[in-house]
Amino acid sequence: MSETLRFVSDELQLMALGFMAVVYFFRIRWLLRFPAGRERQAPSGSPHTSSFKGIIYSWANIAMPWSMESSRQEFFFYAQFVIFHLAVAANIIMSFIIPYAPSLMKPMAVVRGLQALFALGCLIGCYRLYRRLSNPFIRQISSPDDFFSLILLTVWFFVSIWAAPNRPEQGEGALMVYFIMTAFFLMYVPFSKISHYLYYPFTRYYFGKTMGYRGVYPIKRGPEPKPTKI
Repeated sequence: MSETLRFVSDELQLMALGFMAVVYFFRIRWLLRFPAGRERQAPSGSPHTSSFKGIIYSWANIAMPWSMESSRQEFFFYAQFVIFHLAVAANIIMSFIIPYAPSLMKPMAVVRGLQALFALGCLIGCYRLYRRLSNPFIRQISSPDDFFSLILLTVWFFVSIWAAPNRPEQGEGALMVYFIMTAFFLMYVPFSKISHYLYYPFTRYYFGKTMGYRGVYPIKRGPEPKPTKI
């Protein structure tokens, strides 16, 4: 491994991660300056729930596709959402495994599994880009950051396919590009819409707390109503 590759896979990644942590610290600090307003009504609705149950259910909602009408009706979109985000998480984890625990990448089954996941993420990224460009409604509400972030992630997945074997002796090009892109990604994320995950715990907390307090969340489902004959 050359000194340049060692630097981009070690010090550069740590600097990028530290930069992202500092930016997130100030963003969360700013966010906490605006606490949710107090409830102005008495608890109402079904007694089977509470604020605590509402918060837990709200946080777990993302892992329960059956609880959302959009996921029940369009399971394909939920499946590609899960795969895409799993690929992102695996890619970030791999950027730390390669320099600090490379032995975990030696089994070929691990490498092939990651390559398959990154290939799926790349295909989903291409599909999402096509959908964003071809659908006039989605294109109308898309910002330059939406396109740039999606292209960045899609290209990152493609590069990761070639970097996953971690064979610097066969050429450092793919690994060099991969680690440089990863560092840029870590520094860019706090200023892009990709950072929406930062707000998930807060927004779902406030929503679950309020709706649970009002006794309407979690939603208690009963049998489907039968159509009324006229």
